[in-house]
Amino acid sequence: MLNYKIEGGHLPVVTCYLEPGQTLVSESGAMSWMSPNMHMETNSGGGVKKALGRLFSGESLFTNEYSAQGGTGMIAFASKFPGSIIPYEVSAGNGIIVQKKGFLAMEKGLDLSVYFQRKLGKGFFGGEGFIMQKITGNGLIFLEIDGHCVEYTLGVGESIIVDTGYLAAMSETCTMDIQQVKGAKNIFFGGEGLFHTKVTGPGKVYIQSMPIWQIAQELIPYMPTPSTSSDGGINIKLGGN
Repeated sequence: MLNYKIEGGHLPVVTCYLEPGQTLVSESGAMSWMSPNMHMETNSGGGVKKALGRLFSGESLFTNEYSAQGGTGMIAFASKFPGSIIPYEVSAGNGIIVQKKGFLAMEKGLDLSVYFQRKLGKGFFGGEGFIMQKITGNGLIFLEIDGHCVEYTLGVGESIIVDTGYLAAMSETCTMDIQQVKGAKNIFFGGEGLFHTKVTGPGKVYIQSMPIWQIAQELIPYMPTPSTSSDGGINIKLGGN
């Protein structure tokens, strides 16, 4: 069993303590700090096909494997954005589907593959993207989630409606569909867009409170906008008030 601790609140880091024989896999550049006896090996993580699949799903082309040598080793993976790090125990029939860039690190032996939405509409209008990631096998994975993470456990046939982009992950036993907002006033004045994501159980659903794309969207009005001056130079005008 992997020994680890998660700390840091909404600026989280997971620190893992590996015994000889244990190996962790992460995307390229995910490691934050580690003890000197940790050995790193970079590879394509299962061949060209899987490497390209990771690239399409928003991850690095290569993965890094970390193992301890000569005793217990320590390695830490910090979140790239204020949010949450969630541990999830993957087992047979208990895989998980994750948003792009949601994979932080996992035990060696788990399989990370591309998950395509079966209907194009789910990808284009659902907000979670046409391409997601699916993790199967046996072992522990750490997920990186934007903002605070709220977890729901859905029974058979139970559903939850999620606004665009707020779905971070769900059990592979859950299904996802797109539900159109009804009513002209709701569509044009409700501010919630045309579609919502409907997730139906059984399984767990992880919802993020602060999708990074939404933060980027909120910052756009405050970003500097270049303009050309009369003498041909470039002026920078700051947004906002």
